[in-house]
Amino acid sequence: MTAPSTRRDARLLGRLNRRGFRLVMVLDTLAVFGLAVGSMVYRFGPPGQWPTYPIGAYALSFSVSTLIFIAAFYFGGLYEREPRLGGAAVLPRAARLALAGGSFVALLNLSLTGLVNQRGSLIERALPFPVQNLLAVIVLSAIAVAVNRAIVQAVRTRREGLPRVIIAGEEADLDLARRHLAANTADLVVVAEIDHHRAVVDVARESRATDVLLVTAAWLDEWYPRTIGRLDRMGVTTLLRVTGRETLFGLDRLREVGGLPFVLLLPQTMPSSQRHFKRLLDLFLLVVTAPVWLLLLGAVALYQLVAAGRPLFYRQTRVGVGGVTFEMVKFRTMRLDAEGDGVARLASDGDPRVIPACRWVRATRADELPQILHILTGRMSVVGPRPERPELTAGFEKEIAGYTRRHEVPPGLTGLAQIHGRYHTDAQYKLGYDLQYLVNWSPVLDLEIIARTIWVILTRRV
Repeated sequence: MTAPSTRRDARLLGRLNRRGFRLVMVLDTLAVFGLAVGSMVYRFGPPGQWPTYPIGAYALSFSVSTLIFIAAFYFGGLYEREPRLGGAAVLPRAARLALAGGSFVALLNLSLTGLVNQRGSLIERALPFPVQNLLAVIVLSAIAVAVNRAIVQAVRTRREGLPRVIIAGEEADLDLARRHLAANTADLVVVAEIDHHRAVVDVARESRATDVLLVTAAWLDEWYPRTIGRLDRMGVTTLLRVTGRETLFGLDRLREVGGLPFVLLLPQTMPSSQRHFKRLLDLFLLVVTAPVWLLLLGAVALYQLVAAGRPLFYRQTRVGVGGVTFEMVKFRTMRLDAEGDGVARLASDGDPRVIPACRWVRATRADELPQILHILTGRMSVVGPRPERPELTAGFEKEIAGYTRRHEVPPGLTGLAQIHGRYHTDAQYKLGYDLQYLVNWSPVLDLEIIARTIWVILTRRV
C-alpha cells in the first residue's frame, strides 16, 4: 500500500511543481508568521499581554504581512527551480527581497492608517505591527529562508541521492573537467562523458542524469535552443562552463562546480515568476489609466468612422506567446485593397497604402489602441515584442537564429524595438532589442519604455 501511495504523492507534487508551487513555500510561510508572533512574545510575553489591540487585529496584520513577504519572495524568483549544482547564494537575494516585503508592509500600514483616520477612526496603526518587530522579521526571515533552502536540499539529496552528472565537450575540455571534479566526488556522481554532442539527450535519458555540464562553449550553437529545451523538459539542468573571454561580455551570477565557473542555460529567458509579475503590472496600469485610454479610444473611433468609414477595425492574424496565433484588432488606416494580391508586406516609411487622413493616426500609433482589449484578456501585454504576421515570422525564423525566443512573453502594445527603431527597421535589429528586453526585464524598464513611447508619439519619431 505504501508504494502506490508514494507514487501518487510524487505525481501530485510533480503537478504542483509544474504550476509553480513549492513545498518550501509552506516552510517560508510558517517561518515568517512564526517570527512575527515570536517577536511579539519575546518583547511583550503571551498574546494576552500584547498592547492596545485585540488578538484578532494582530492575527490579521501578521497574516497580511506574511502574504506580502511570500509574494516578494515569489516575484523575486526564490521559488524558481534551481539547479542542484552550483546553486546561487540564497541569503543575499532573500535579504533584498525581505527588505522589499517589509518596506511594502510599512508603506501599506501607513497608507491604510491615514485612510482610516480620514474616515474619523483615530487609531495608531491599521495593521498593528511594531516597527522594531518588523525590522527583526526582515532580518530573521532572510536567514530563515536560507536555512529552509538548505534543509530542502539536504532532504532532496537524501531521498534522490547525489546529482547524476553528464560531462560533454571536446577531449581537452573533458580532461580539465575530470581533474577538477575528481576532488568533488562527495557532491556529485559522473554517470557519463560525451565527446559527441548529438547523443546527449539519449544518454541523459538512459543514465537518468539530473545535470549536464557543457564544458566546450563552441557546442552551444548546436545545442541551443532545441537540445537545451529537450533536456529541460526531461527535468535535466544544463550548465555551460565559461572562460575569461565570456565573462568580459558581462556574464553575471556565475556558479561554481568543482572549482570551474558555469552559467545556467535556460530554454526561457524570463522565468515564470517574472511573467506573472508582469501580468499583474499590466492589469494595474490598465486600471489606473482607464479614464485616459477609454476617452482616447472613443475619440479616435469617432474620427476613424468619419475619415476611413467602415469597416472601422482591421483584423489580422498575428503570432502571440508560445507561437500561438490570434486575431489582432486595430483601427483600419489603409485602403481596403492594401493587400489585394494576398501577399504580406511590412509597412514602409511613407507607405502609399495608408489613407491620407489617417496618416497622423498611424504616426501617433493611435491605431493600436483597440489592442488594449487584448491586454485585458492576456493575449498581449503593455510592453513586449510587437506581434508579427505568421507569414513573415516563418521567414524570420529560418533566417534569424533565436527569433522564436521573442515569443516567450505576450506581444506588446509597445516595446524596446519600437522606441529605438522605426516601422522600416530591419527585423534582425529589432530582434536584438526584443531579446535585450527579455533578459533585462524589470517593472522599472516597462515604465521607462512606456514613458519613452509617449515621447516618441509626441515627437512623431516613428
